[in-house]
Amino acid sequence: MFLSVFDIFKLGVGPSSSHTMGPMVAGARFLDMMRASPFRFYGLRASLHGSLAFTGKGHATDRATILGLAGFEPASYDHEKAEAALADIAARHVIDAPGLPPLAFDPGRDLIFDYGAPLPGHANGMILMATDAQGDVILRETFFSIGGGFVLTEAEQAGITDAALSAPAPVPYPFRSAAEMLAMAAASGRSIAQMKRANEEVFRKPAEIDAGIARIWEVMNACIDRGLATGGILPGGLNVRRRAKSIHEALLAERGLNLTAPHAINDWMSAYAMAVNEENAAGGQVVTAPTNGASGVVPSVMRYWLDHVPGASRARIGEFLLTAAAIGGLVKTNASISGAECGCQAEVGSAAAMAAAGLAAVLGGTPEQVENAAEIALEHHLGMTCDPIRGLVQVPCIERNGLGAIKAVSAASLSLRGDGQHLVPLDACIETMRQTGRDMHEKYKETSLGGLAVNVPNC
Repeated sequence: MFLSVFDIFKLGVGPSSSHTMGPMVAGARFLDMMRASPFRFYGLRASLHGSLAFTGKGHATDRATILGLAGFEPASYDHEKAEAALADIAARHVIDAPGLPPLAFDPGRDLIFDYGAPLPGHANGMILMATDAQGDVILRETFFSIGGGFVLTEAEQAGITDAALSAPAPVPYPFRSAAEMLAMAAASGRSIAQMKRANEEVFRKPAEIDAGIARIWEVMNACIDRGLATGGILPGGLNVRRRAKSIHEALLAERGLNLTAPHAINDWMSAYAMAVNEENAAGGQVVTAPTNGASGVVPSVMRYWLDHVPGASRARIGEFLLTAAAIGGLVKTNASISGAECGCQAEVGSAAAMAAAGLAAVLGGTPEQVENAAEIALEHHLGMTCDPIRGLVQVPCIERNGLGAIKAVSAASLSLRGDGQHLVPLDACIETMRQTGRDMHEKYKETSLGGLAVNVPNC
């Protein structure tokens, strides 16, 4: 199974890749099914299950589902048009989807939050239905939002077998494990980024890859800048103050002072990461890295590298992102990047591993040191639960990205102090994360039924 750098890093909209972007993508896919059907449709219905139901309100899953069925998609999302469409649907109880007749849809009646058992297949399940003139369902599809904005139908999810995953991809370096990645690097004399780019060139022209990577960093960096410039209170009812702006202003004021403590660099990284995740919490444009909930870690480490590390060069941004994407692909293929499936270890933990690997690579690390950096970062996120208060991607998510960035930089630095030889291989750490997620109680996996979500007053 080949996962492109553009699969791991996708342009999207906050606050959640699995709960916001995924349902929107599912809605758009369902519209395509309807357009390809010989039936005439008169109405739409939707039901949300598992984590999509339990934390759907806080993650704007209801809004995203309706917008997806109205033809909106994350990569081209227009906030003003979306708000106008939602208001129109609420008033008229009709969805006007491109290429289809007007479709009856009452948000209060036709969108169901099902708090029963999750659908078999994944914790993030949803069922979309189209009806005839009598209100009978004549087209129905089950979708699973599996993290990072990836969406599969029930049949596609069932088709992900070990045999399917093991089938060779039509690329020159089809590594499915970190061990295979290192062996191929040693045999070819290429870096992880060089192998990843060679794989990408099977599907895209070099200029297209360069332009796509440049666009990813452009959106990431712009997101940091917006977050650093914006104050106020985040939406959702928790009254969480945006802090990145004030932290950044204080850091700027301290520049050049001899009394500034060395550990202030951690505050810079936290400010960059928090800026991104505050934008995400406000529903702004972000890049999945590999998810929305963990979207601040990789950009923060990249900004730290470019702005604070001597010798950093924008010419090596592609090397950073390609290396990070290779690690993210290994985690997604062999475990999960979904908080609803494996807890926050799968989100911020994966992001820290990706960022550590990318930083180690651009700082001159060998493939072995890069793999070691990713392992250190992931290992020290193992067991981390996903327990967002009120289902909002705010507490503990925003600060957690800052700490994830700090861990990533520390992991890269430690790995570069060694020769890449270490006791725990990345493959073992990824498998441990998968097993830990499987054993973790459901209330700690993005349901807001345990942890901070129930021990901190949220009103």
